Amino acid sequence: MNTHSLDKNLKNLKYDWKIIDNKIQIKVEFNDFVTAFEFMQEISKECISINHHPNWTNSYNKLKISLFTHDLQKITDLDFKLAKIIDHKLSEYKV
Repeated sequence: MNTHSLDKNLKNLKYDWKIIDNKIQIKVEFNDFVTAFEFMQEISKECISINHHPNWTNSYNKLKISLFTHDLQKITDLDFKLAKIIDHKLSEYKV
């Protein structure tokens, strides 16, 4: 995906996604650990349905999500598809 396409796709996302180390990344802060973990569980179900999985780390109420297509070693449309799913779910959580 070229720089123009990356920028265009980033602008279509609602939340503060950035490209860092050739990955689409976002950091999210929830009210507490339970909410962060519930969010991760819901996203994991979506990941299974599209067969695409994030790299993520969780520390109490903070979640860092990184997306890129591992087998191609680059950002693809599938990463943006998952980012949109995550954006939608973040809206439901009112983050």
